[in-house]
Amino acid sequence: MAGKGGIVQIPWYATVLRHHTFEDAIAEIAPVALKYGATAYSVTRNRDDRYKFLQSATFERYDDFTAYWEGPEFQEFRFRFGGWFQIPVLYSWNDDVCSGETRFADAASN
Repeated sequence: MAGKGGIVQIPWYATVLRHHTFEDAIAEIAPVALKYGATAYSVTRNRDDRYKFLQSATFERYDDFTAYWEGPEFQEFRFRFGGWFQIPVLYSWNDDVCSGETRFADAASN
C-alpha cells in the first residue's frame, strides 16, 4: 500500500557477556528515531535467547529511516558499541498489513 510508510526491523545479537550492557545502549539509541520522523519505536529482548534483540520503528518515509540510520547519533552508536553486537546487522523494511494495541491497564480493568 503506497504511502502508508513502513516498519523497519533491526535484529541485533549481542556478543558474549555484553547482553546486559547492550540492552542499555540500544535503549538509548532507539528513541532517537522520533527525532528523524518515526511515529513509534520499540526494542524487544528474547526471553529464550537473552543475547537476541529486535529494534523496530515506524516511519512514513524510507528516507527518514535512512537519515536516522546514517545520522550522527547512530554513527556514534556503531563506533562506541561496535564490539558489543554481531556483524552484519541486516535491517528490513516492512509494510504494516494490520496492527492493534491494548494498554495493559485497560486490559486489566475489563
